[in-house]
Amino acid sequence: MKKIFKNWDGFLIVPTILLFGIGLLSIYSSSFGKGDFSNFKKQIIFGAIGIFLMLLFSFLDWRIFRDNPYFLLIVYFLLIIFLVLIFFFGPQIRGVKGWYKIGELTVHPVEFVKIVLILLLAKYFSKRHVEMYRIQHIVLSGFYVLVPALLVFFQPDLGSVLILIAIWVGILIASGIKLRHFFILCFCFFLILIFSWSFLLKEYQKERIIAFLQPKLANPLEIGWSHRQAKIAIGSGGLLGQGLKRGSQTQLGFLPEPQTDFIFSAIAEETGFLGITILFLLFGILIWRIFKIAFVVSSNFPRLFAVGFSVYLMSQIFVHMGTNLGILPIVGISLPLVSYGGSNLIITFLGLGILGSISKELPPN
Repeated sequence: MKKIFKNWDGFLIVPTILLFGIGLLSIYSSSFGKGDFSNFKKQIIFGAIGIFLMLLFSFLDWRIFRDNPYFLLIVYFLLIIFLVLIFFFGPQIRGVKGWYKIGELTVHPVEFVKIVLILLLAKYFSKRHVEMYRIQHIVLSGFYVLVPALLVFFQPDLGSVLILIAIWVGILIASGIKLRHFFILCFCFFLILIFSWSFLLKEYQKERIIAFLQPKLANPLEIGWSHRQAKIAIGSGGLLGQGLKRGSQTQLGFLPEPQTDFIFSAIAEETGFLGITILFLLFGILIWRIFKIAFVVSSNFPRLFAVGFSVYLMSQIFVHMGTNLGILPIVGISLPLVSYGGSNLIITFLGLGILGSISKELPPN
């Protein structure tokens, strides 16, 4: 038993468990405002499942993903089918058809797409990194991202689309994309943005972006409400916060979605600058450890997986906190390991378990 615990990567497991604990504490506190503790109870179950999977996958050999590309493709195409079927069988929740409802639980298939996409792209480029001068590899890998991105866009879930694209671009850069191809890619993204604004974005999405760019034009009781309340919550936290169960914005219902999209603001209000500093420190340790794995590991697949997963975490952290601070438009992204939600939490734990398996092969310090 002592030998088993010795092989665990403490720099991955300890900050992960502490971040989950902070999120659980915040969900518990905000539940008092509504008088409903169902999300808190479900988060405990999700966390238990996630921790079990993290420990299980840390004991498995990560090579099973590298050596079974057809399995990854089968899972990928099954998830694409689930993304298609969701338009017919998924309930509409807050204007989005992005979940399957199973009893009292909801399953968000795009979260599973993210981890499979990281594995698939890591496998694809681990064999072709020396051929990155061929633009065909960029185009072909782009189709792996394009299909789920389009399906998710029309749910509509713009935030998850941005995360999928960030994962792809991050792995492309780590694989050694040529600078000329990178600038061509940026130009293509610019054209897509122009086209999306004219023909694809819904009115409320445009209003959120306009409210972000020109906040004075936004109605503070409508589109500008969420940003305003989030900023008030963060600002009122002070140094030590107002205390658990005492945050006025969180407990009185002024702060929208304090357990998911705006949990950062809820934590800032009730624990203050000290709580947010601890949050940043734990995320910093976790990201540092993942990057260390990426730089030290000796083969391409685990390196690219570590880079892809770090981009997955960092992009979600950046977008979530940026939304809460009012420096980014609202796109509905949860804070990894902290926000309420089973699909994202379990997949994050699972990915960290794979990294735990990879870290066992690192040379001793």
